[in-house]
Amino acid sequence: MRTRLAILLFAAVVALPSAAPVVAQTRTLNLYNGRHYDVDQVLYDEFTRHTGVRVNLIQGDADQLIERIRAEGPNSPADVLITVDAGRLYRAQQLGLCQPVSSEVLNRRIPAHLRDPQGHWFGFTKRLRVIAYSRARVSRAALSTYEDLANPKWRGKVLVRSSSHVYNQSLVGAMIAWHGENFVQRWARGVVANFARPPQGGDIDQLRAIAVGEGDVAIVNHYYYLRLLNSANPADRAVAEQVGLFFPNQGVEDRGVHVNLSGACVVAASRNRDAAVAFLEFLASDRAQEVFAKGNFEFPAVRGITNPMAAVAPATLKEDTLNARVYAANGARALQLMVAAGWR
Repeated sequence: MRTRLAILLFAAVVALPSAAPVVAQTRTLNLYNGRHYDVDQVLYDEFTRHTGVRVNLIQGDADQLIERIRAEGPNSPADVLITVDAGRLYRAQQLGLCQPVSSEVLNRRIPAHLRDPQGHWFGFTKRLRVIAYSRARVSRAALSTYEDLANPKWRGKVLVRSSSHVYNQSLVGAMIAWHGENFVQRWARGVVANFARPPQGGDIDQLRAIAVGEGDVAIVNHYYYLRLLNSANPADRAVAEQVGLFFPNQGVEDRGVHVNLSGACVVAASRNRDAAVAFLEFLASDRAQEVFAKGNFEFPAVRGITNPMAAVAPATLKEDTLNARVYAANGARALQLMVAAGWR
C-alpha cells in the first residue's frame, strides 16, 4: 500500500516543478531505452527523486531491445520500453510486448493521434519529417509538398536515406493512408528517378551532402538540422548556415507536415505496473516536456508547452493528425513499394 500511495501522490504533483518529494519507495523500474540522449537522464533522476523508484537503464538499439524483450518472454524484467518512431512501438505491440494502459492523465495530455487508440503506447515528443534545401541553389518558392519531390524538375537533386529506415517507412506509410498504394508506387518511382545519389547515411549526412553540392533537397527529421545549427563545432554550424528547412504540405486544403514521435509503452511482462504507468505520466508532465524540447530540439507532444522550436517553424504550422498507428501499420507495405521502385 505504501508503494502504491507514493505513486498515486506523485501523479497528483508531477506537473509542479516545486513539489516536495513524495513517500519514498524501494522499487526499481527497468527501463529498456532506445533513445540515446544524455539529457534524458535528467528526467530519470527527477523521477527517482520524486518517487523513490530507481530507474535501472538498459540501453541498446531499439530493434535489438524489442527482440530481447520478445526472447525473454513472460520472464522479461523490462517494465517500460522507450524508443523512437511509431513504427517500432507498433511492432512491439504486434509482438504482444506492450500492455494496454488506461490513464486519465495520459489520455488528457497526449493528443489522440500521438497514441495507440487502445492505450498500448504513447508518444511524448513530436518529430517532423521535413524538406531541407540549399539556400544558394533552391528558391523557397519552388518547394511545396512531399508529392512534388517526384516532379522531374528535381532530377538529380534529391537526397534521402535508405528505404530500410523506419523514418522513411512511416512517412511513406502516411502517404499510403492519404493516397493509396497505386499513387505511392508511382510517386516512389518518380523520387528514385530524381535521386542525386544512391541512398546512404543518416539524416545529417543528407544535410552535409547539400552543403557540398551533392544534391539540392533532402528529406530529414527537423532536429538534425537544429543539432548542426547549435553545435559547438564551427564546421557543423557552417553546414547549417547553407541549408534551409521547409515544412511541406501547408496549403489550405492540404494535410500538413508529417509528424512522427518518440514514445513508450508499459511492457506486458512488467512486475511494476503502477510505477511504470506513473513513469509514463511523468513523461507527459510540463517539466518532462520542456526538457525533451530543449534537450534534443524535439517538439513537445503536450499542447501549451513552450516550444523553443517555434523559431524555425511557420507561425501557423499545420501538422498531419493522422493517427500514428495508421502509418505505422502501413510501414511494411511502404517498404515493399519503395524497394519495388528501386529505392534501396
